[in-house]
Amino acid sequence: MGFFPDDSVVMVALHGERGRFGGRVRLGIPTDTAQWPDVADQLADCLISAGRERDDRPAAIIVYLCQEPAAGESGKDVKDRLRPLAQRLRTACGALDVPVLEALCLSNGRFWSYCCPDFRCCPGEGTPMVMPGTSVMAAAAAYAGMQVRGSLKEMEARLRPRTGPRAAEQEKALDSAAGALVPHMLRRDGAAVVRRDTLDLAGAMIRRFRLDTPSGSNRARDACDDALITDSEAAALILGLQDRVTRDRAAEWMDGPAAPPALRLWRALARRCAGGYAEHAVAPLTLAGWVCWSTEDGPSARVALSCALALDPDYTFAQLLHRAINEGLDPEPLRRCLREQHQEAGDATEPPTSSTAPAAKETPRPTKRSGPTRSGSADRPRGPRGATGPGSRTTDGRGRRRVGRDGSRR
Repeated sequence: MGFFPDDSVVMVALHGERGRFGGRVRLGIPTDTAQWPDVADQLADCLISAGRERDDRPAAIIVYLCQEPAAGESGKDVKDRLRPLAQRLRTACGALDVPVLEALCLSNGRFWSYCCPDFRCCPGEGTPMVMPGTSVMAAAAAYAGMQVRGSLKEMEARLRPRTGPRAAEQEKALDSAAGALVPHMLRRDGAAVVRRDTLDLAGAMIRRFRLDTPSGSNRARDACDDALITDSEAAALILGLQDRVTRDRAAEWMDGPAAPPALRLWRALARRCAGGYAEHAVAPLTLAGWVCWSTEDGPSARVALSCALALDPDYTFAQLLHRAINEGLDPEPLRRCLREQHQEAGDATEPPTSSTAPAAKETPRPTKRSGPTRSGSADRPRGPRGATGPGSRTTDGRGRRRVGRDGSRR
């Protein structure tokens, strides 16, 4: 999967007499137990119907329930609490004539079987899991070039909005930029000017990020990235990216040396969408997902796009990208289209500032305004380095469909 699935139901389809790996689905475990029956039915139907569409119906299924103990709980308590969900998943698969060979609970470094009653092989205290990276599967994944990027919670944390006093300061900057946007948009050719200013500022930020690559843990690197952009610069970019054409032009930074700094910028902007501007994060989250997919980082792309769709299930661009990844499509045709668009604009190095890019139709988002003024200085901020910064549906093994929200904004 490319990450450790926290608080998740994971179902794996097996095919043929030898149990060949087929597809998989993942969904966050609902906190409302009343949803468990419906969720179990949907997961089973999604995984089994995906195989039916490929004329490769699963022969069996393995179920994993992954959740860490809450305060005062033990791993065994988690196992007992999730038992009704495991049983419901088993009956849902059985109703579709596909047996569940094994259902396991993974918690607190141990696993328990819901299917095996023999305490000689499945003791009541659970079986210790092997150390990460030491299994045969881990070795095979490493040989195949698959990289595990930590837990799902850790990946999502890199995209969440900041909180506390810094969030309040950013929200004030967003309010100020939104207020200044109106007179700019009322001018003649105001939309074109705002788009040009936004793309110019984004290009300057990407150059700034490229010249300063932080090191250390993900949290330390993100904190350094946050220090590279001022509140006013972030506000101008966040508001400017709400415009569909501007966002599509920004998507041209999707490969080559521009891709890594662009990804860092989009993540930093998502973290700046504080307070009442939380939904504005959909655009930078979608751009982050696009860059990840374009650079062959499918797990990170799915996480970013899932976060975007959780905020706005009708965002068309995120919806299309998420579906394309889960159907195993190649991003190269879209990259080629963006390169041609880039060349037609007559700029060989940066996305053009005119709004000639073709864009898919979509309903405008309800935002405070749909374009930004360029606020703040493009000079490099003197922030402190190293300061602390701040279910979706998954696919089958071949990138088919997943369970969860499939919606999207544009």
